[in-house]
Amino acid sequence: MSGASAPLLAVRDLRVSYRVGPGGARLQAVAGVSFELARAETLAIVGESGSGKSSIARALLRLTPADSGAALFAGDDLLQLAGVRLQAMRRRVQLIFQDPTSSLDPRMSIGESVAEPLRVFEPQLGTAQRAARVLAMLQVVGLASEHLTRLPHEFSGGEAQRIAIARALILHPVLLVCDEPLSALDVSIKSQIGNLLKDLQQQMQLSLLFISHDLTAVRFACDRVLVLYLGRVMETASRDALFTEPRHPYTRALLASVPVPDPSAARARRARPPLQGEIPSPLSPPSGCVFRTRCPLAVERCARETPALRAVGDSQVACHRAEELARTDA
Repeated sequence: MSGASAPLLAVRDLRVSYRVGPGGARLQAVAGVSFELARAETLAIVGESGSGKSSIARALLRLTPADSGAALFAGDDLLQLAGVRLQAMRRRVQLIFQDPTSSLDPRMSIGESVAEPLRVFEPQLGTAQRAARVLAMLQVVGLASEHLTRLPHEFSGGEAQRIAIARALILHPVLLVCDEPLSALDVSIKSQIGNLLKDLQQQMQLSLLFISHDLTAVRFACDRVLVLYLGRVMETASRDALFTEPRHPYTRALLASVPVPDPSAARARRARPPLQGEIPSPLSPPSGCVFRTRCPLAVERCARETPALRAVGDSQVACHRAEELARTDA
């Protein structure tokens, strides 16, 4: 791609592993994941705990070293940056954590926390300029001047996440990595913060990498979805295609567990095989298709051959029997 069509972020064959246990065995957390993120787009990465979602985020942010692969961000490989160039990248790529309260220094006031990135990256700003920027950003996320001097423990979870969002956006990044940003919040607050993120994404033309296991939030907030299982991509598609015509058995099982208000849709989902068993250990993943030990459609070929991602309908699917499922749906 080139010009206006070039993706903001292009990840190629990303691999991340960790050394675990006294014997130094390698745990493969991310096993050759590739995807693209367009400018002003929201891409969700979904999957169960242990699927490698957060490992992808940490590798892209250089919080965890990647074993191999590339992550081209506006033409630069994030995995190769160092020194001044790495520092410059950090102001353009920001992170929102799962636990907003833990991500804030308990000894710093909210005004100080939100101002800290400005002190680091824009030291030329005067005190009045910095204060004006902080107040303006707090107002953008729904807070007010009286919150400036308060400490993190004085805020609810939803308010704390608003503060964390303000801190992440104060430098006007182009890419925001959201690592389970709603999972620590109450149901009613999830909706408010989800709406806020969607509004800010549109207003600021942000690209969002939205990591979540909450498929209801994903359906509301995201443009495309990547389904991850044991460090591998099972399916990727637009939001509408994935939720209306899921092509992979794992995707179908995940969607079958999501409550829906429409009784006919609920009956159709109950007809799909539910997800059984536990995710295998990444220390000893199954041969062939890593999902085969839990897949109701697995055949002998699934143990022999690792399925490659290929186009099936409007999706890219890694399943030997995806075409059969598509014909069954038809």
